[in-house]
Amino acid sequence: MDPIAPDRERIARAASFVINGGLVAFPTETVYGLGCDCYNPEAIRRIYEVKKRPPDNPLILHVSSQHQFEEAVVNIPETAWKVLEKAWPGPLTMVLNRSAKVPKEVSGGLGSVAVRMPAHPVALALIDLSGRPIAAPSANLSGKPSPTNAKHVEEDLSGVIEVIVDAGETFFGVESTIVDLTVEPPNLLRPGAFTVEELRQIIGRPPALSRMARGFAEAEVAISPGMKYRHYAPRTKMLLVEVADSIEKIEDNMLAIGRESSQRGERVAMLCSDETEHRYRNEGFITRSLGTRQNLYTVARSLFSALREVDSLGITLIVSEAFEEKGIGLAIMNRLRKASSSSMAANSRR
Repeated sequence: MDPIAPDRERIARAASFVINGGLVAFPTETVYGLGCDCYNPEAIRRIYEVKKRPPDNPLILHVSSQHQFEEAVVNIPETAWKVLEKAWPGPLTMVLNRSAKVPKEVSGGLGSVAVRMPAHPVALALIDLSGRPIAAPSANLSGKPSPTNAKHVEEDLSGVIEVIVDAGETFFGVESTIVDLTVEPPNLLRPGAFTVEELRQIIGRPPALSRMARGFAEAEVAISPGMKYRHYAPRTKMLLVEVADSIEKIEDNMLAIGRESSQRGERVAMLCSDETEHRYRNEGFITRSLGTRQNLYTVARSLFSALREVDSLGITLIVSEAFEEKGIGLAIMNRLRKASSSSMAANSRR
């Protein structure tokens, strides 16, 4: 259906499945989510089952109104009201104290809950017509690249969920930013489509930024998605090349790895940028440009699709360029590090 002017009558049919305990895949501005009635513990448990998701990896509560937000959380700090006023609807998730009304299954048994208001007309209509918040992780098998279109959802979950609402490609292509507002200073748990720079403008100070948020480590306890377990990973072995002072040195490192790997009998694909793709292609490598370094939103939007695409080519090694950790580049690098089997000389940068 049309992502901007969706047919509410058709969305109401999907909402009826939510109301009756079914699972519905739906688009948000970030990635496709797999949703259910957030107040139905049995439906929530089924999400974990069909995704093969560890039960201690929390879901995100998606709301369409301030009333739903206030019912889901307690002890709301002033910072949360600033976020709600300036960033919602939008790709920014807050971790707050969970109200008793929200089942513990949503948050992996913890006393907190991750909540956001998506900036997508289809998602907002589905939540509104369901008459309750929707609990939803990404609509993929756990660990695989997140889905940015309905075809990706069908590849992973066809036959095991009731409804897929197809509204084309998502807008951003990477998940929402998650910030923990139960602590001071606020702690960035997962970088995403809402940048740290934008978040700082709202809360008036920079959030704490850990190695975990940069994709270098995992949390012992996950209080939101993306903190624990390998995510976004293709089946194919993947190497991320981070050591470089310039695009030219990135190319040199990538080519050296590609040549050595090819000599060992590997079939190599290069994940790269518009600026560098020609050089790898000229040497005979399979290439997939993620976008231009002049606009990293183009890279974010195609990242997960590219990982799924190269995974289908029968290759044995993916070699990926790194990108600058500014703006949405921080989210891109978080995803690439988590998707990679290893990172070239990354230890020297940690």
